[in-house]
Amino acid sequence: MLNFTVGPVMSPSEVLEVSAKNAPYFRTPEFSQVMLENERIMLGLLSAPRNSRCVFLTASGTGAMEAAVMSVLAPAERVAVVNGGSFGQRFVDLCQLHGHNVNEIKLEFGRQVTRKNLEDAVESGCGALLVNMHETSSGLLYDMRLLSEFCREREMLLIVDAVSAFIAEEIDMAALGADVVLTGSQKALACHPGISLMALSPRGQERVAENPEVCSYLSLKEALRNGERGQTPWTPAVNTLLEINARLRSIEARGIDAERAEIASRATP
Repeated sequence: MLNFTVGPVMSPSEVLEVSAKNAPYFRTPEFSQVMLENERIMLGLLSAPRNSRCVFLTASGTGAMEAAVMSVLAPAERVAVVNGGSFGQRFVDLCQLHGHNVNEIKLEFGRQVTRKNLEDAVESGCGALLVNMHETSSGLLYDMRLLSEFCREREMLLIVDAVSAFIAEEIDMAALGADVVLTGSQKALACHPGISLMALSPRGQERVAENPEVCSYLSLKEALRNGERGQTPWTPAVNTLLEINARLRSIEARGIDAERAEIASRATP
């Protein structure tokens, strides 16, 4: 049987070999080296700007979405959210839950965002734009070049949920001027669920440092601080992180273009 769901997806043999083993103790130099390698490869695959960081949260992609809202956005900041489906609505709900004023860029289901949509919805003084690069509920891939240009013009942060886009689609974090890009272990990474990954540009890290702490478990301050030594603040999903390491090393050795081409071939009817 072939699994064609958006995720979890079928895992390759190198991932399954890791998942069949007992989880090792993780407060060791050996595990720290694995985590530092995970960060290095992730930042390379994302074409992240110099001095970017990548942290690993034991949570679903929604946990990373909420961590970004809590830690990167300033208290009561006015933000814009592209909402063209259930995951765009999730960003709207999270921002409102945490006290942000939301300029909702409301789109018909499956419709591409336009310049007019942005200009009509986004007020002056809006500090950040949040978007699900690939709106999983509709299958639509948003025009990221348009969104990037708009954010640059308005000097807005760009926060990108790439949970179902990472690896399958090209993401050049530096070229987009993206400050946060997040993804999950169970989509094109093809590992088991349980880990969300978040890359932060230097500007994204500055925001985290400046903002007050509002959550302990999803604290990006703690994740960044512990990540300097290749560790996580709390007990992580150890085997999933080891699976990610096996998968990232495989992609790095094979080349991202070859990986993306294989994904495209499977999607072709």
